[in-house]
Amino acid sequence: MASKHKINPYEIDEDNKPLTDDEIKRLRPGHEVFKELGMEAPRGRGRPPVANPKARVTLRLDGDIIDYFKAKNPKGWQTRVNEALRKVAGLD
Repeated sequence: MASKHKINPYEIDEDNKPLTDDEIKRLRPGHEVFKELGMEAPRGRGRPPVANPKARVTLRLDGDIIDYFKAKNPKGWQTRVNEALRKVAGLD
């Protein structure tokens, strides 16, 4: 049966002691440290934000239209529909 006693992380490893006030005052943002070392700071995870994000919509299309756009390659069919709509609307 699991113990209900909460584990104090400082009790697990005696080398892992709390930071002192002086150590906390000396802390700096990581990007400054990387810059001093002549290195580029790691970037955040995920894709970068796009300038013009696409809107999520629900659109009902006839099956033969979907089959037409999926015929060449099932991947990217929605992009091809978007391109066709832009062309018809004169937005290209």
